Amino acid sequence: MKPRKAEYGNKNICGANIERIRKQLGMKQATLVSKMQLMGVDINPSSLSKLEGQTRSATDIELKAIAAILGVTMEALLAENEE
Repeated sequence: MKPRKAEYGNKNICGANIERIRKQLGMKQATLVSKMQLMGVDINPSSLSKLEGQTRSATDIELKAIAAILGVTMEALLAENEE
């Protein structure tokens, strides 16, 4: 897995958790984006990258879809200091 090039931002608290869980599952960003789009969530790879990098906010709809796809609760995505 490629290491993160940039430091995390401060626009959300879920991005690092999403990235960590996604990588633990061996899922690529493109796969997560595709599954979100199939669920009707309008997101592109750049937006997901910014969300994971904590440089953009996440919507409740995005969090709900991501939690379902990753098989975790929304609370797990919002937990602080999970790393």
